Amino acid sequence: MVPYDYVLLGIGWLLWFLPFPINGWSKARAERRDPRARRGLLLQIFAYALLFASRFWENPLAGWRTAGAIGFFSLGILLSFTAVRALGRHLRFDAALDPDHELVSLGPYRVMRHPIYTSMLCMLLGTGLLLTPAPLLMGAVVVFIAGTEIRVRIEDRLLASRFNEFEGYRRRVSAYIPFLR
Repeated sequence: MVPYDYVLLGIGWLLWFLPFPINGWSKARAERRDPRARRGLLLQIFAYALLFASRFWENPLAGWRTAGAIGFFSLGILLSFTAVRALGRHLRFDAALDPDHELVSLGPYRVMRHPIYTSMLCMLLGTGLLLTPAPLLMGAVVVFIAGTEIRVRIEDRLLASRFNEFEGYRRRVSAYIPFLR
């Protein structure tokens, strides 16, 4: 890896993370919360950790890997900003519903029910292209998707328990990979 790849990695992650503290997380007491979603979060974190399980600093990068990382980072950052903005006051760390929760279906939520997870997947792929050999990256993707599926299913159940229109929304809109239901 050359120094500008490290700069790219740092700037990509900083820009992806920026909308979260700007928006802030909901501080309202949750009416319903499902802590089991944290199991999925642990798998997602483990998937990111796998990306650092090689001697990446010794490997020269092909130009296409840097270009691919820039593409994934750009998409991840765009989704991060737009999804956080669309969620607004409903942004939470845990899978939970506020007493005044509304079903958000604006912005990227018109195409995906969980665009923040899509942005996280883009960041995993971009980081993986910069750091990780292909077999290890594929393993990290599998672990990440397993964790994301846990979170998506729990969050979808919570939303379905509150909103009658959620089932129709779920049938029309992909979970976190566009056009894949």
